[in-house]
Amino acid sequence: MTHSHIIALAVITLLAAIVNGALGYGFSSITVPIALLFLANRILNPALVLIEVVLNTYVVWNNREALSNIWRRVLPMVIGLVPGIVVGTAIVSRVSPGWLRFATYGALLPLILLQAAGYRRPIRSERSVGLTFGAGLGVLYSVTTISGPPLAMMLNNQGLEKKDFRAALGVVRLAESSVTAVAYAYAGFFTSTSMALIPWIVPSIAIGVPLGAIMIRRIQPETFRRICMSFDAWVVAFGLSRLLQDLRLVEGNAAYLVLVIVAMLDMWMLYRFFSKAPRTGDVDALPASPVR
Repeated sequence: MTHSHIIALAVITLLAAIVNGALGYGFSSITVPIALLFLANRILNPALVLIEVVLNTYVVWNNREALSNIWRRVLPMVIGLVPGIVVGTAIVSRVSPGWLRFATYGALLPLILLQAAGYRRPIRSERSVGLTFGAGLGVLYSVTTISGPPLAMMLNNQGLEKKDFRAALGVVRLAESSVTAVAYAYAGFFTSTSMALIPWIVPSIAIGVPLGAIMIRRIQPETFRRICMSFDAWVVAFGLSRLLQDLRLVEGNAAYLVLVIVAMLDMWMLYRFFSKAPRTGDVDALPASPVR
């Protein structure tokens, strides 16, 4: 990795850490789409997973009073994570970097747009759905190291109180990062190249997370979240357009129609959002402990 890429990674992770400190999640959701423009999943993912084991341990400890309220509700998700992570790790080890990037962007784009649209749909059969949801989440996380948007959407739908939401988010995130770390170790993903990224990421987190927590006190949380989702959507759409061209799935500038369509859709959603009074009190918009 070149010196310019190292500096870019430090800047990207600083901005992502600010978002994380403000919203309680979003670190990988911001870092991964941009960093994948110059790094492969197999190099980036292991470094992020190890960092998140530490971050999520802190989150669980910081919200330990609420664990007795939520552990039964999140247990099916945690159980479902294991087979999903095994499958996801196998995908990372066997799929070529270009197609893996394509799959990552393709999975992230609809999730980000659903978050941006403020999608809500409470689930009644929570336990049975939790097992399947956990398996899908495990695949997504082990391939992309991202699970914040769908997990926050799921927990937000179920009407958890603030403290319970943070505890549930922390438990699931700690489980997925820990199991993924074990799976990555077994697959031999922790190379010197990946570990060399960690010293450039940790200072960004140490500075960005508390800075984001301070900033959110002066900014409407839902407005800040919506702007972050908009930025993320544009980055992912750009990356997807480039890959359509690089993988020769679409010839010429026609590949950038994806970016144009996403941009138009996002601007429409932004118009709708800012034409109404910002919602307050959403659980996923509250400043929380740093859990990506």
